[in-house]
Amino acid sequence: MFDKKSILITGGTGSFGRQFTKTLLSRYNPSRIAIYSRDELKQYEMAQEYNAPCMRYFIGDVRDKERLTMAMRGVEIVIHAAALKQVPAAEYNPMECIKTNINGAQNVIDAAFANNVSQVMALSTDKAASPINLYGATKLASDKLFVAANNMAGGHKTAFSVVRYGNVVGSRGSVVPYFKKLIEEKSDHLPITDPRMTRFWITLQQGVDFVCKNFERMKGGEIFVPKIPSIRITDLAEAMAPDLEQRIIGIRPGEKLHETMCPADDSHLTLEFHDHYVIRPTIVFSSRCNAFTKNILGETGTPVADGFSYNSATNIKFFSLKEIKDCNALAEV
Repeated sequence: MFDKKSILITGGTGSFGRQFTKTLLSRYNPSRIAIYSRDELKQYEMAQEYNAPCMRYFIGDVRDKERLTMAMRGVEIVIHAAALKQVPAAEYNPMECIKTNINGAQNVIDAAFANNVSQVMALSTDKAASPINLYGATKLASDKLFVAANNMAGGHKTAFSVVRYGNVVGSRGSVVPYFKKLIEEKSDHLPITDPRMTRFWITLQQGVDFVCKNFERMKGGEIFVPKIPSIRITDLAEAMAPDLEQRIIGIRPGEKLHETMCPADDSHLTLEFHDHYVIRPTIVFSSRCNAFTKNILGETGTPVADGFSYNSATNIKFFSLKEIKDCNALAEV
C-alpha cells in the first residue's frame, strides 16, 4: 500500500505521527515520509530516532496554506493528524482551536487539491460525535469539510476519508501518563472526575493499524469507526493503583460522562462491518461513488438498527482489570 509512495503527515511529531512513521519504516518501503509540524525541538528529537534516507522534516503550521501547499508537492498520500486536542484548553482559547482544527483542515484540503494528492485520511475523535465541547465541535466541522471535499473534487483524483476512534492509551496529555506520574510521585490518591465515567480504549499501534487498513478500504467520503472495548475510569484507577484512594473531583470544563462514536441521529447512515463501522456521507456526491455497502477490499457492511448508538457506556465489550493492565503494558512497548 505504501511502498514507493510519497507520504506527508501533518502534526507528524505527535504520538500518532511518530508511531505511524515507525510502522511505515518497519513494514513498507516508502519513497518519502514528510513530517510537517510547527515544533522545531520535537522535529530535532524525532530526527535523531527516525533518520532513514526517505525522511524529510518541514517546519510549518496547518494554518499556513502557502507553506503547507509547498510541503505537499509530489506527495501522494496525506495523513492529517495535526490538531489542538486538549478539551479544557480549547474551552479557554476557542479561536485558537478554530484556527487550527477548522481553518487548518480546509488548508489541508486546498493544498491536496493544488498538488493532486491521491488519498487524504483525516484523524477525528469520539468527541466529534454529538459534541458538547469546542474541541469536539471543531473536529465535527473538520469531518464535514473532509467528507464534502469529495464533492468538490471536480477533475481532481483526490479522495478524502476520516478515521474516528476513542481515547488512545498513553498518548500525551491523557489519563494513563497522568495517573502514572501521580503514582511515581507517591500521591495518596488518584483523582476521579466521576465514578460513572466510561471511555473507549485503543492502543496507539491499533489506531495506526486501523488507519493503514482504511487506506486500502476507502472510496472517499467514509467516516471509519473501529470496534473497540470500553473501560470504566474507576477500573483504570484500580488496575493501575489498587491500594490508592479514588477521590472524586468533578467533571472538567467541556468533559463528557460517556463517549459516543456513532450517534443515534446517524443510525440511518451507519453500516456495520465485521471489525468496524462506516458512517456514510449525509450528502450525495455528484461525480463520486455513493455506494458504501461494499468497500474496495470487498468487505460488506449491513445497515444498523434505527436509533443505534455506539456508546462507551452501552458497548458490549468492557475490559476487565487484567485486560486493562495488559493493554496499558502493551501501549508502553
